[in-house]
Amino acid sequence: MQIALFIIFGLLAVAGALNLLFQRHPINSALSLIVVMMSLAVLYWSLGAEFLAAAQVIVYSGAIMVLFVFVIMLLNAGEEERTHGSRIAYIAGIPGAAAIFCLLSFVFLSEKKQLGMTQLGGYLTSAVSNISEISHTLFTSLLLPFEVTSILILVAILGAVVLARKEL
Repeated sequence: MQIALFIIFGLLAVAGALNLLFQRHPINSALSLIVVMMSLAVLYWSLGAEFLAAAQVIVYSGAIMVLFVFVIMLLNAGEEERTHGSRIAYIAGIPGAAAIFCLLSFVFLSEKKQLGMTQLGGYLTSAVSNISEISHTLFTSLLLPFEVTSILILVAILGAVVLARKEL
């Protein structure tokens, strides 16, 4: 099961990265980068790193990609031209998505008995989860660097807004 998830989402991450490189429009490239980040989150989750997977989705796929899209919009990279969709998406994307759905359905239905007994984060045998350990370390001994980093990010966002502002 884990090998099937790794192969599927690993190939999805590589396809998203290649699509990121070959796109002409910056917004489409940003959307391809979101696919890569979400695939990496699934790979982290399958390795038992639930906190890292959640942070990948929240921080990178959410906040950082919204910041990228704002920067692309502020730079005024030119007007997007309307297209009727990518031919590659119709030729490979729709059958590929159907094949992945069928493969995942087959794996889930054939391994139903074993999946019912699977525990998330099976590497942990004690009562303390890795999320509580990370949060305890982050908010005790690493609190100052954590807060300094948040202030640094806030200053960078304010600087980007000031630099992108047009004079009236």
